[in-house]
Amino acid sequence: MTVTSSRSGGAAQGATSAFLQVQDLRVHFPTDDGLVRSVDGLTFSIDRGKTLGIVGESGSGKSVTSMSVMGLHKPDTAQISGRILLDGTDLVGLPRDQVREMRGKRMAMIFQDPLSAMHPYYTVGNQIIEAYRIHNDVSKKQARTHAIEMLDRVGIPEPHRRVDSYPHQYSGGMRQRAMIAMALSCDPDLLIADEPTTALDVTVQAQILDLIRDLQREFNSAVVIITHDLGVVAELADDILVMYAGRAMEYGTAEHIFNEPEHPYTWGLLGSMPRLDRDRSERLLPIAGTPPSLINVPPGCPFHPRCAFEENTHGLAREKRPDLAENGAGQGHFVACHMAPTQRQQIWHDDIQPKL
Repeated sequence: MTVTSSRSGGAAQGATSAFLQVQDLRVHFPTDDGLVRSVDGLTFSIDRGKTLGIVGESGSGKSVTSMSVMGLHKPDTAQISGRILLDGTDLVGLPRDQVREMRGKRMAMIFQDPLSAMHPYYTVGNQIIEAYRIHNDVSKKQARTHAIEMLDRVGIPEPHRRVDSYPHQYSGGMRQRAMIAMALSCDPDLLIADEPTTALDVTVQAQILDLIRDLQREFNSAVVIITHDLGVVAELADDILVMYAGRAMEYGTAEHIFNEPEHPYTWGLLGSMPRLDRDRSERLLPIAGTPPSLINVPPGCPFHPRCAFEENTHGLAREKRPDLAENGAGQGHFVACHMAPTQRQQIWHDDIQPKL
């Protein structure tokens, strides 16, 4: 099954129109303690001009997924299988030099920590210039002019002066803007933003999200936003993929995920999200327990040890892994849960939604 990211929530077997298709992706890391199954059978896709939000707790496999798409895992440390099709080209098994050539022009990534992602010994301008000249036959002067234009476009004040500054001379918000300028310097077809607003104050967060939205419209890029913050994807995403223990728990349009969620894990994420329309004296509703070890993932549904509704499956959740299946409404809403869709929908409307 291939889920096509679109506002209409369409899905199709073997869809070929999506710009990025990830099919049954598995990323495992052998260690002395055992095999770490960071991503374990993940499937999704996204079209040009659309935004997919991938959400989940730390350790759910979000960043490992993005690193796999970008080809940044070392082959001697990661076991990767499945397919990652970028405009029809399968990146899995492709020679590393060919994947490297695609980074920057076809796909780019905004890392969650720009201070460590950018080289401390080179100016911000030099790093943008280098990235631009790799994919464009231009002089260093022309590339410098382009770097200044990109810094100006992402809202860096005095770009003619700041182009010669080092990363540590930028504030956190400015570094993130510079990272976006670097990522977009070659007009990539796919942009992956991994926790793009982490450690930024709320005002700067809003500015960064607005910037990503505006630049996406300009370049018509496919955008993947990876975050643990549902508030971020509410701002940007057309569709949302909820991950847990390296697997997809729920997929649907943003409207479905926020208004008609059906997986108990998604209910937990929504309940633990601060809201302005709540009374300040009300406590958040945390998810009981902790995420599982990816070396010893529980059998059956990986969420069942923390699920308050596990008894409703009559033991099936402890024994069999649920498939990511359409909920029956025919609107591109997929859920990996053994409870029947009607039962999940009734629990949401009668028990969960009134508490949120």
